[in-house]
Amino acid sequence: MSAPAFTENTFAEKLTTRETLRLCTAGSVDDGKSTFVGRLLHDTKSVLADTLASVEATSADRGFDGLDLSLLVDGLRAEREQGITIDVAYRYFATSERTFILADTPGHVQYTRNTVTGMSTSQVVVLLVDARHGVVEQTRRHLTVAALLGVRTVILAVNKIDLVDWSEDVFRGVESEFTGLATELGIEDPHVVPISALRGDNVVEPSENLPWYPGPTVLQLLESVEVQRGRAHDLGFRLPIQHVIREHATDYRGYAGRISAGVIRPGDTVHLPHGRTTQVTRIDTPDGATEEAVAGDSVVLLLADDIDLARGDLIAGADRPAEVRSFPATLVGLTEKQLVEGAAVKLRYGTALVRARIAEVERVLDLDGRSDLLQPGQLGLNDIAHVRLESAAELPVEPYAARGAVGNLLLIDQASGNTLAAGFVGHRLRQE
Repeated sequence: MSAPAFTENTFAEKLTTRETLRLCTAGSVDDGKSTFVGRLLHDTKSVLADTLASVEATSADRGFDGLDLSLLVDGLRAEREQGITIDVAYRYFATSERTFILADTPGHVQYTRNTVTGMSTSQVVVLLVDARHGVVEQTRRHLTVAALLGVRTVILAVNKIDLVDWSEDVFRGVESEFTGLATELGIEDPHVVPISALRGDNVVEPSENLPWYPGPTVLQLLESVEVQRGRAHDLGFRLPIQHVIREHATDYRGYAGRISAGVIRPGDTVHLPHGRTTQVTRIDTPDGATEEAVAGDSVVLLLADDIDLARGDLIAGADRPAEVRSFPATLVGLTEKQLVEGAAVKLRYGTALVRARIAEVERVLDLDGRSDLLQPGQLGLNDIAHVRLESAAELPVEPYAARGAVGNLLLIDQASGNTLAAGFVGHRLRQE
């Protein structure tokens, strides 16, 4: 009888070739998000022994029956004292199928900007709701943010299902409302799972208390969902210039930067500001010259013609975006300072930093699902708004794509240098 094909070597190879999935957790206050993340880490055996011992001791001191798994993730002293999550915390865990980078985001409305940060780099969002309360304002808010950022897969974990006697009717009601909202917002791949994070049902292990739910656990979904890579390689070539390298002794002039999208090879024609074109003669990297560079690579391009380019200029492929001074954008307010129509700011787009102003605040999205505030004239902290920006210099802006490979921007206070808002070019939701 022949030996099985599976060996320790093939197992080790599988471990080294596992895909990495970036996910984000979000939910309203007291929906059990910290306990859920703690359960995920604990049941995948991703907790160090000394950390687990510390949590056991703290849980006993508080009179907790068993482990208070939320202590595994509420790391800040303020969070431990208040029993809430404040900052975005990144957690790492792995199974035999995949490795995971988890952004654990806060639930309070005033920390919406933190949630936007966590979702902006995530391929999957896991939303927590309390089965007793169902879909609430924060659920709509977080789902809207996910849709704005182009997240394809959202998993709704209906937590504390044990507190409604494992009721299928309650679950189906929440499921129906959520899937309807997700479809309305354009979420392509919504899933709904009944769980009890405290007891461990359907987080990592299937539940024996939910015979009416034959579907996958949350972890099984995370292990099987397609990893969306943002398709930055499928876009046209984009290299925002970060630095011009000159060596006068050798007449060397190179344009350094990180490729944000596309592919480039020596001999390719590139398009520059003001309609100029030239060819790439060489591509330098820290490891020497290369015959091909792709999105994410940091390179120095040498060009056939001696053209005056500077930091902030864009080297692009044939589909180079038009240079404009006025364009629509969607912004998230990141500061308590109100941004009013006509406000002068600095605009960071790619590596360019130019003077700009908020020409118009068209609407602030009402994330409670009622009606948007039209022509509000301003936006504040945590507001998500459709605006029109005008820049002092022409910029090659283009709609947000490939999860931020192109089209993302920052607004900066001219006096203090503080970031006022983050956003992207174009409007993605609620255009009539």
